[in-house]
Amino acid sequence: MTKLSTAARSAVRDQFPNLAKDVPSFPVRDGEDPWTVQEVEELAAELLSEKERLEGELAAADAELSNLLRNSGDGAGDDQADSGSSALEREQELTLVNNVRDLLAQTRHALARIAAGTYATCEATGLPIGKARLQAFPRATLSVEAKQREERR
Repeated sequence: MTKLSTAARSAVRDQFPNLAKDVPSFPVRDGEDPWTVQEVEELAAELLSEKERLEGELAAADAELSNLLRNSGDGAGDDQADSGSSALEREQELTLVNNVRDLLAQTRHALARIAAGTYATCEATGLPIGKARLQAFPRATLSVEAKQREERR
């Protein structure tokens, strides 16, 4: 785990005033050490930073997509290859915008779960997600087993 700056730690504590009270209730899998406030603060700081980055990316991608859509009708002399290329570029930008929106929604959901005191609990089974999984992927809402079952469907 990384050492948080004073500013980052302060931002986390402002955003999550009940964290010290909630962390002991975050479940762990058998054999795992209980969550510490410092571990959750580091994950929350990472998620807050990621949220800010994604919001900036989304604004830039939205502007780029709007620009592409606005200029899509300007090619009166374009041949079919140019039109196809423009359509492909718009489609790629739209895919990028949708992916960033999805990541941002997942990040906001993870932050809301920390605030609600339900972080680290699998949304499908109610069992612990696992510290290692959440430290690798802080947006996880399902345990490995529940995720595997979901993907098999």
